[in-house]
Amino acid sequence: MSVTLASLPPGPIVYPESDGKPMADNTKQARWIVILFDNLLALLAEVADVFIAADIFWYPVEGEPEIRVAPDVLVAFGRPRGDRGSYKQWEEGGVAPQVVFEILSPGNDPIEMADKLDFYDCHGVEEYYVYDPDRNRLAVYVRRGEVLRRVQPADGFVSPRLRIRFQLTKPEMTVSRPDDRPFLMFDQLEAERVRTEEARRQAVERAEQAEAEVERLRRLLDAPRQTEEQK
Repeated sequence: MSVTLASLPPGPIVYPESDGKPMADNTKQARWIVILFDNLLALLAEVADVFIAADIFWYPVEGEPEIRVAPDVLVAFGRPRGDRGSYKQWEEGGVAPQVVFEILSPGNDPIEMADKLDFYDCHGVEEYYVYDPDRNRLAVYVRRGEVLRRVQPADGFVSPRLRIRFQLTKPEMTVSRPDDRPFLMFDQLEAERVRTEEARRQAVERAEQAEAEVERLRRLLDAPRQTEEQK
């Protein structure tokens, strides 16, 4: 019996984890992707159910590997941390990333960015930010009902989900945490982490010393009573 290609069972659907393109077209774009990714990890470090990723494919529809996009940074609340080769929405409880960032480079064209806006609009993103570091301009889109709507002015805007503030009054955008501390570069973040750990260690040490001193005083106070009881 002859076997034709049409009679063979279909093979497994492949969802590529890379398109072979670099994460960024230049150092400025790469720097901003890293700043957002690293600082969001630090900001949400105590939140157990949030997934943050940079430059991975998001597949919103099972069985449709051609329907995909790789946001520069995405944030998905309600999903556990951990490593992933891609974000397959049907394996993530149907949860779409709520917040997406794109950093423009000279290689981006208007049609490409219009397609991305349409993709994020169609697939449930709640907040979409497009930053142009060369011109220091930020476009903000927030879901209003069923669609993403442009919010203006972007300067001073506070993310409803992340509670971070965007300011455009300096040569480069400033992003601030809810406590007004600015987003930092990696080395600055690491130095801050070391300072925080040292402050925590010192606080624990002081608490242990205070506890030991209380115990010493208690024993001193108990000593005369114990001596009296022994007479």
